[in-house]
Amino acid sequence: MFAPSQLEVRRFFCATYRKWREGAPLIPMEAIAADWIAEHPEYHDDLADEAAALEKVYTVEEGRTNPFLHLSMHLTITEQHAIDQPSGIRQAVDLLSAKRNSRHEAHHVAMEALGEMIWASQRSGMPPDGHAYLDRVRQAATR
Repeated sequence: MFAPSQLEVRRFFCATYRKWREGAPLIPMEAIAADWIAEHPEYHDDLADEAAALEKVYTVEEGRTNPFLHLSMHLTITEQHAIDQPSGIRQAVDLLSAKRNSRHEAHHVAMEALGEMIWASQRSGMPPDGHAYLDRVRQAATR
């Protein structure tokens, strides 16, 4: 299992943004990340200054989304979709994408469910409940 540190994640996204802007070749994971970076121009300033990005603290009180967490969640859902883990997530995200007429919006709905699953796991000390996560995405896709 790959578990990068916060600094490694930030460096990855900043380097990917720089390479994408310069038109440099991207490895497959960078190409996926670059697609999501392109969808989020509001994060470009954060990604352009790696030194500042490594120091920045994003708090709830700021009322601003942490761009690195947000982009990481897009990558997570993209990977889950690609390998269909948890089993059924591909179909649920595809249905949600069709319903919302937007893969991007479907990801944002799935992110809410993913975030809740992680929060519940941390709060309870129990492993993440992939079934509850999948059920929530399915419910959003079918209501």
